Amino acid sequence: MTDPQTGSWFARRPRAPQAPDRVILRICARVAPRDKRVHVANMPLGGVEVWVDGNGDRWVHYHRMARELRLAGWFTEVTAERLMVLGWSSECLVHRARMLDAALAGRLSDYSRTARSAFALGTRLREEKVPADEIATRVRDHVGRELRWPDRLAELDGLERTASLEALRLRLAQVAGLEAKVSRRCAEHLTLASQVVMSLVGPDAGRSARSWTRAPGRLIGLTERMVAASVPNRPEVPRPETVTVARRDLAETPR
Repeated sequence: MTDPQTGSWFARRPRAPQAPDRVILRICARVAPRDKRVHVANMPLGGVEVWVDGNGDRWVHYHRMARELRLAGWFTEVTAERLMVLGWSSECLVHRARMLDAALAGRLSDYSRTARSAFALGTRLREEKVPADEIATRVRDHVGRELRWPDRLAELDGLERTASLEALRLRLAQVAGLEAKVSRRCAEHLTLASQVVMSLVGPDAGRSARSWTRAPGRLIGLTERMVAASVPNRPEVPRPETVTVARRDLAETPR
């Protein structure tokens, strides 16, 4: 059976969920050095084991991987030979919720820093005669690395997070809600960076930057204009009219 609009009913199905071992592999591969190959395998009694080829600093690599996996909410154990991921941890999920809250109140609330960073990098790349489309890509990637959370959230994309214990399910639901807020905030920052790049590669970008530098008192700078554009205007709440209450003499008060 086909859908007359999309051509197939199967195109409307949601994407298949990602297996935990594939997600764990993505996280560990990001943390590990490029010359180290990461392996994962499901353990017979549950959980996932991770190991890397070679000797040397495997202990250091495992602890770095464990840190990122704990930030995702998993309980981990590290030995000299391998790293074991043993399921969701209530303590680690609480820590993840705190980190997400801190990101919302900290770096992700600073739109001005994003605009300044995008403007500085975009200007340097433009002076180096980098093509406009490459400038947009490099600025967006740079801002994403500064924010840190876009890559972290993308690594967990498609992972079906469930638990048999009610307390863990509540923690997972809390984390999912905070992740949705962080994802929207990251999208706003990346959109702001794209707006800065579009202003730089346009025909009047150079003149706008020079006028901002010459007359900062009369003209609003590029950073401030972009930040102002990203914040929705809120209608002013009308204040209630002042009511004058007549004062009565104490002598007139009936006793």
